[in-house]
Amino acid sequence: MTIQMSVATRNAMLDAWETETGTAAIIKGRSGAAPATCATADSGTVGFSITCPSDWLSAAASGVKSKLGTWSDASADATTTIGHFRVYKSDGTTCTLQGTVTVTGGGGDLTLDSVSVTAAQVVTITGFTLTAPGA
Repeated sequence: MTIQMSVATRNAMLDAWETETGTAAIIKGRSGAAPATCATADSGTVGFSITCPSDWLSAAASGVKSKLGTWSDASADATTTIGHFRVYKSDGTTCTLQGTVTVTGGGGDLTLDSVSVTAAQVVTITGFTLTAPGA
């Protein structure tokens, strides 16, 4: 039998993750595949770094949270192809979540209008939705 969680439990889990990550979370897009876990050292070249607005995710509903507002880097860090992202606490080093990156409509955990980034270009995250397990 597959374990299932109530919607209220799933919502609480997602909201607790956002609270634990805190305001002014930082999202970094990096080249290559994500490390094995969030506890594993960073890998790949940082293509962009975005400090999220203080209210950066919707309140969880039906076991889902989505981005609020505009998440954008006015000047990309390096020329690279983005393959994964990591979400950090405001210290920029404590990873709380990581996942894949694709172009909009490509099915990644986070989406961009283009995964090919050129240094100093504007980079905007077009989509991010987090769904709790156990539905």
